[in-house]
Amino acid sequence: MLPALRKQSGFPGLIDEFFGRDVFPGFFLDVDKRMNVPAVNIIEGKDDFRIEVAAPGLDKKDFKIDLDNNVLTISSEKEEKNEQNEYRFMRREFSYSSFSRSFSLPDTANTEKVTAKHADGILTVTIPKREEAKVKPSREIKIS
Repeated sequence: MLPALRKQSGFPGLIDEFFGRDVFPGFFLDVDKRMNVPAVNIIEGKDDFRIEVAAPGLDKKDFKIDLDNNVLTISSEKEEKNEQNEYRFMRREFSYSSFSRSFSLPDTANTEKVTAKHADGILTVTIPKREEAKVKPSREIKIS
């Protein structure tokens, strides 16, 4: 489909669908019923890269982290069931939320030593840099 037609029809193209967005764009359902993906900070330090995912209400067991061919994927699926039994009345509510975010890691990343931790509603994934990619302190070269 031509780009002009794609915009007019309201249907995204296949390339846009796979490379232009997250796989599951929704995670939290807000008042307006729009789906949002958790906020992410990407930080490059001297010795590593860090990805921080703000996901309050999720436990570490709710996350899945995969690394495939230098693509790191962080995803979550959570299902909640709420059931109330009262006299001659039963109310059952189910809620399901999920998201998936993928990040292409640079060649300077040491993918063998990736770690993750979860604390206070923040999932932090630490990706160390390869030794040869770390910033070396400046030094003076003596002339012989």
